[in-house]
Amino acid sequence: MKNKFIPVCEPYLGGNESKYVNDALNTGWISSSGKYVDLFEKMFAEFCGVKYATTVSNGTSAIHLGLKALGIKQGDEVIIPDFTMISSAFAVCYTGAKPVFVDAEIDFWNINPELIEEKITEKTKAIMVVHIYGHPCDMKPIWEIAKKHNLKIIEDSAETHGAEYFGKKCGNLGDIAAFSFFANKIATTGEGGMVTTNNIELIERARYYKNLCFPLSGERSYIHEDIGFQYRFSNVQAAIGVAQVEKINDYIAMRINNNKLFRELLSDIDGLTFQPVKENCKNVFWVNAMLIDKNKTGIERDNLAKKLSDAGIQTRNFFFPMHKQPAFIKIGLTTNESFSVSDYLYENGLYLPSGTNLSKESIEYISDAIHKIIKSA
Repeated sequence: MKNKFIPVCEPYLGGNESKYVNDALNTGWISSSGKYVDLFEKMFAEFCGVKYATTVSNGTSAIHLGLKALGIKQGDEVIIPDFTMISSAFAVCYTGAKPVFVDAEIDFWNINPELIEEKITEKTKAIMVVHIYGHPCDMKPIWEIAKKHNLKIIEDSAETHGAEYFGKKCGNLGDIAAFSFFANKIATTGEGGMVTTNNIELIERARYYKNLCFPLSGERSYIHEDIGFQYRFSNVQAAIGVAQVEKINDYIAMRINNNKLFRELLSDIDGLTFQPVKENCKNVFWVNAMLIDKNKTGIERDNLAKKLSDAGIQTRNFFFPMHKQPAFIKIGLTTNESFSVSDYLYENGLYLPSGTNLSKESIEYISDAIHKIIKSA
C-alpha cells in the first residue's frame, strides 16, 4: 500500500442514490418541493422514532431553527457543552442568546450533568446536549434538571445517527433535535440537516421560520408577519437522503465493526484509549476517536498525527474548547474558570479515518503504522 492516501472520511453512496437523483432531474423537481423531500422527512422521523421531521439546509441551521422554535431570544441563556463543534455555540449566538459553557465528563466526553445546575440563572431557558462522536449523553440527570428548573432540551444530534440511550434513539431524547447530513456523517446528502420533534407546535414553527415565514397554508401573499430564514432543502438532496436512509442500519453496523477492528488491532498498545461506551447506550462511532497518553506511548498527539500523515493517513484533532475560541473571547463570553476535561480531551485526542466503507486492509495498514510509530518512539 505504498503511497496510499487514506482520507479521514469520505461519503459512502452504496444504494439507490443515482436512480433517485436521476428521477428527480428527469421529472424536473429539483428545488424544495417534490416527493423525495416528503419521503425523506417521513423515513427519517420513523428511523428516529419521532412523529415529525423537517429538512433544512445544514446542521447548523437545524440547531438555529430548533432554538428559534423553542422561543430562545435576545437576553436568554442556553447551557451548552464546552467540548463541542463550534456550530453548537454559533447557533445560540444567532438567536441573540448567550451560550453558557459546561465542562465535559472524563469517562464518555459528553457534557457533565453534575456541573449543569451551578450554571443555571434566571435567564437560562434551555440545555443543549451534544452527543459527542456518536455516543449519547447521560440524559436521565439532565431530564431531572430540566424538569426542576422548567428548561427546554435541544439535542445536537449531528454526530449520532442511530445512537441509543436505554433503547431510545438520539433525536427523540429532548423537546427538539437537530441533525446534520454533511459528507462525513453516517447518512449524508452532501450538505443538509433535519429537525425532529414529537411536538406539533414546534415542528410547525420550524417549518414556518425555515421558509422565510411564508404562511404554512393558503395562498402565497408575500406579506410576512415575522423575520424568517431561507433554510430550505432541495428535492435532489432529499433523493440522496432517501437512498441513504434505506441502508442506514447497514452503514451504522459498518462503522461499529470498523471501530471494533481498530480496538482489537491496537489493544496491545498501552496508552491508547478509544471512546468508552456507557452501559445501556449504543455508540454508533461516527469517528474512531482515541486519546493518546504521551507518558505511556512515548509520543505526543501532534507528533503521532504528523507521522501518520507522512504515511498517507489523514487524521483530525479533537474539538477546540469553546472557552478558548477567539471568536468568543472577542465578545466577552469566556471566563477564567477551569475547563480541565475539555482542555485534556483537545490536547490528547485524535481521530483516525472513519469512513463507512473503510476497508479491512486500510484499517490494518493504519494500525500497523501506529504500531511502528509508537515502537520507534
